[in-house]
Amino acid sequence: MRVLVTGATAPSGEALIRALLADRAIEHVLAVGLDAQPVLLPASPRLTYRACDLTRPRAAHDLLFGQGLALGIDAIVHGALHRRASDHGARVHAQNVETTRELLTASARHPTVRRFVFVGTAEVYALRAAEPTLLDEDAALEFDPGAPQWIRDRVEADLTVCAQLTASALRPIVLRCAEVIAPGAGSQLWDYLQSRVCLRPLGFDPMINVLSREDQVRAIQRALASPHVGVCNIAGAETWPLSAIVARWGRVGLPVPGPMLAPLYRLRSWTVGFEFRYDRNARRFHFGGVVDGRRAEDALGYRPTTPIAWPVASHGARLA
Repeated sequence: MRVLVTGATAPSGEALIRALLADRAIEHVLAVGLDAQPVLLPASPRLTYRACDLTRPRAAHDLLFGQGLALGIDAIVHGALHRRASDHGARVHAQNVETTRELLTASARHPTVRRFVFVGTAEVYALRAAEPTLLDEDAALEFDPGAPQWIRDRVEADLTVCAQLTASALRPIVLRCAEVIAPGAGSQLWDYLQSRVCLRPLGFDPMINVLSREDQVRAIQRALASPHVGVCNIAGAETWPLSAIVARWGRVGLPVPGPMLAPLYRLRSWTVGFEFRYDRNARRFHFGGVVDGRRAEDALGYRPTTPIAWPVASHGARLA
């Protein structure tokens, strides 16, 4: 298999490329990113790096029908979504949605590409008091027009791939991943945990499933190897109440009346520059939502095994 990976210079992309190069069944990797010199990618005769801005018109076509065709690429892993939740506008939408659409369109007409893996997120699900807290792949998506662009773009990109599930010979799969708590993952929960005191809504302690980067990479590898077409939730190995996540990160949790949280976190963002915004996370901090990973286990043979590297053990001792 010859694989094109977008977002190659992000930490998740780098981890995936290293795992693919360790797999002798992968003949070649075409890594695509914005950086001119990707200093953290390994040197390998089976790795080609291409600096390419996929938000430019025709960039996806030129990439696939140029170097992609020359290398005989037969699979694409696309997960290069914009990671800063505070950013918005046309360029962010172009990176999240238009690049996905252009890659899909080009792939469907490509003579060698036969597999398209979209690395999405479980944040596309609607979280409501009336909705179930265990979310399977048929659960309602977040179509609220008042939702932040961070969410709306991800829903649109997800549905863009879903629209191609039966439309061509291309075999797409959408991975709706639980949140990866790791630096550089674009995780709002990671940024939330960077404060010494973590505020949460008084009277609420939702359950949250969390995914390690190692399990995410393994799920992508399983998706590449599987013939399954459709949507699969990618669950993490651990599910905790928000209060326990805060404690295991060695932070102090402080319940606060709900109406105070959004202005307090806006002030935090203005003063210290962190990315977490409570108004973008209010529903999941009230209602929670845990993805059901049974389909991925049945269709891909994926089961999460690697826990998060928590700074504090469950008994309260700080880990080395």
